[in-house]
Amino acid sequence: MRQKFLLSLVAAAAVVATLAIPSRAAMRGDYIEARSADVYTGPCFANGEVGLVGNEAILAWRIREGAWKGTSLNGLGVVAVVKAHATLGDPYHSAYPAEAVLIVDQQASAQQRLALQDFAISMAGKLLDHVVRVDAAPIQFLVGEGAQHGAATLVAGNLARIETRSLCQGDHICGNEFVFYPPLVQLAHAMPAFTLDDSFQGQGLNVVWNHVGKRSAFVGTFATNG
Repeated sequence: MRQKFLLSLVAAAAVVATLAIPSRAAMRGDYIEARSADVYTGPCFANGEVGLVGNEAILAWRIREGAWKGTSLNGLGVVAVVKAHATLGDPYHSAYPAEAVLIVDQQASAQQRLALQDFAISMAGKLLDHVVRVDAAPIQFLVGEGAQHGAATLVAGNLARIETRSLCQGDHICGNEFVFYPPLVQLAHAMPAFTLDDSFQGQGLNVVWNHVGKRSAFVGTFATNG
């Protein structure tokens, strides 16, 4: 059973390694995403959630190094909080229109804040077609290394938070789990993770939430030519 579980996680990681890292990427960094529906799950669980949950998500990028359209964003972060019309990733029903709040790094200059907004919108596409509010907050984004890569923490002031851990054997419940919903954006690499905490307490979306204990996150990396 343990061997089967480990093989399934390897396969899951391979499935969501969606884009080879460009050899001369202008920007590289870390990414985290949490949804209000399980993303690593079996069809039985997914069918029980689709249409009921999964319309909320938090996405965040931390730029390790690089510039966006000539503006250096080294060490800065940006967070997108999304409320969609239906379950994100449902192939049978459109989740759009969606509304979003952006949270830009408080350390960024005025020019860098504009660049962070443009970068996030470019990376997320129509998911961020309707940004209703932009806030600034201190952003902390920590990602575990090696075997702890699935353990990550994002804190955007008192507005948004994600905490994850690596999936373990106890999270393999029905035996048919796989990456049912892929990440919402194109990435260099991503792996599913267990959500310990996923919360939004900001304004702009007419809803706040606090989701715990779900197989609903991705931790990964991105690379783009900017």
